Amino acid sequence: MLGENMIAFILGALEGLTEFLPVSSTGHLILVGHWLGFTGEKAATFEIFIQLGAILAIVVLYYKRFLSFLQVPNLKEKKLNVIHIVLGILPAGVFGYVFHDFIKEKLFSPQTVIYGLLAGSLLMIAAEWTARRREKNGQVAQLGERGYASTLDDLSYRQALWIGLFQTLALYPGFSRSGATISGGLLTGASRTAAAEFSFLVAVPVMIGAVGLDLIKSLAFLSSSDFPVFAIGFITAFVVAMLAVLTFLNLLKRFGLVPFAIYRLLLVLVLWWVLF
Repeated sequence: MLGENMIAFILGALEGLTEFLPVSSTGHLILVGHWLGFTGEKAATFEIFIQLGAILAIVVLYYKRFLSFLQVPNLKEKKLNVIHIVLGILPAGVFGYVFHDFIKEKLFSPQTVIYGLLAGSLLMIAAEWTARRREKNGQVAQLGERGYASTLDDLSYRQALWIGLFQTLALYPGFSRSGATISGGLLTGASRTAAAEFSFLVAVPVMIGAVGLDLIKSLAFLSSSDFPVFAIGFITAFVVAMLAVLTFLNLLKRFGLVPFAIYRLLLVLVLWWVLF
């Protein structure tokens, strides 16, 4: 049996590695937590808490962007602003608040995670196929005046809202918030880099809201003796997430979403064989 500190390190590294990759961090944490025997209310609270470490990594990496959101947006200037972020988080925020209890009570199981992994994989493949077809047909240049976003500052309000709508799919465990938002970005005419970076930015307020709500409801299950375990998970998630984000952007530019979708499909097959 592994000690709690080692389990905290493993799950913290797993959270940091998978939170911003389109492979479903929630799905991996649920499945690995079951495998390690780390379950129950304390484990659920721990898995929520270490997400804060991953969130902090994005805040540090993109701190200049977040500072710019404090300024009053200039609607005549073509630049990402706080309105884009609000549009990107509003749908998931509303749906998440309304269906929060149902999702937590009914959808957090290995079986539902498998379904989410499969559905998310198919969406990613469809989005990547659309992006490659657009590039092959030379439509990127044609979209210049009609909404193609090669960088974050090229994103329109309409694209931000559509990405936000796609993000609601990630409320289903295993679907992957990153996979849903990046796919939504590609389908609405954003480049892989712009879609991924917008996915990172909108993750921060969405995750802070979701994590904060969960932690308030879970504080009763914690004690001061839990601090070392939670601190190990938090720090590990923070460090690994920073490295994972930088590596992922390079891989996404070179290979697109298909390798991640294939990994998810292989994981579905393995999990189905093991669990059923």
